[in-house]
Amino acid sequence: MKSPICEMLGIEFPLIAFSHCRDVVAAVSKAGGFGVFGASRQSLGSSPQTPESVEEELRWIDDHVGGKPYGIDLIIPENLSTRGEADVSYRSLQTRIPEAHRDYSKKLLAGYGVELDYPQAEAEMPQPYDHDTAMAILRVSLKHPIKLIANALGVPPPEMIALGREHGVAVAALIGSKEHALRQVAAGVDILVAQGTEAGGHCGEVSTLVLVPEVLQALEGVSDTPVLAAGGIMTGRQMAACMAMGAAGVWTGSVWLSTTDAETLPAVREKLLAASSRDTVRSRSRSGKPARQLRSAWTDAWDQSPDSPGVLPMPLQSMVSTPAYRAIDRAVEGGNDAARDLVSYVVGQGVGLLDSEISAAATVQEFKLDFLTAVERMGELLEE
Repeated sequence: MKSPICEMLGIEFPLIAFSHCRDVVAAVSKAGGFGVFGASRQSLGSSPQTPESVEEELRWIDDHVGGKPYGIDLIIPENLSTRGEADVSYRSLQTRIPEAHRDYSKKLLAGYGVELDYPQAEAEMPQPYDHDTAMAILRVSLKHPIKLIANALGVPPPEMIALGREHGVAVAALIGSKEHALRQVAAGVDILVAQGTEAGGHCGEVSTLVLVPEVLQALEGVSDTPVLAAGGIMTGRQMAACMAMGAAGVWTGSVWLSTTDAETLPAVREKLLAASSRDTVRSRSRSGKPARQLRSAWTDAWDQSPDSPGVLPMPLQSMVSTPAYRAIDRAVEGGNDAARDLVSYVVGQGVGLLDSEISAAATVQEFKLDFLTAVERMGELLEE
């Protein structure tokens, strides 16, 4: 396709697939799209990635991607409650968490038969969303043939942009408003991902249908930085609609969660396939910042209960939620059906369009066919 994204990344179809699963990343890239490996897991409740674990994952992708291009995604928040502080450790952060928040979590989970203990952190364990750890992961990643670095939650640090330039790797940034777009362009990013509120994970309040043209209008006469549309995009016809608005391609995430290649647990997959578009909620109860996810007893308790102690700022809230989500998953996997009410996962409103389990490669092919059908339908409207 004739798209600046295809030219920049060396791909045939501008379908970008974000996933924490290496299998999905490799499968999408081999099928003609572009897989992006999520090298940060704090928002999921699983163990955080380390430079060593990312090295292992990328080595596997190199061996299975068939020489096709792929990228990585990091989370280096521009605004963090610990920003500017020196010598911040996981252990020192634990002392900042009020005991009432741990007690509330324990009581909440106990009501569903889930035992929750908050383990003492190892002295060397990095704090969540740690800048130095993320940069170490980036340096490891640049030893592999990646073609893209993406950063969420703000302007990428200058050293990330500099390293991208040095290695000839495009730097992308996620945005939720036209103001964000202009700041990112001024900082020197190569690709903008305009992510609407429909998206899973951290997101803003503006819908994709409004955000994409708003960003493109703001960039007119300022920059020709290509814009990827993101948020609720689950089909090729949606992709065609976004590109009709001027997007150079699309950034997707939720659509890959129900594929047969994905990392999602059976209980999570079951909830995803049963959910409607109204079953997600934009909640701060997972990370401390608004993130769209499956609504659950956990999100309801933190967001709506008068007994809630309130959400802590990032990264403290994730230190409360991560052990809780791990305990929930273990309980469900162990046969505790009551705990299913607590099960959640970061996913967008497009979850209502998930209705089957097929491979990631087959999903790419469905996107291509659906995209082509939509473009042909539009062309017929102009025929005399």
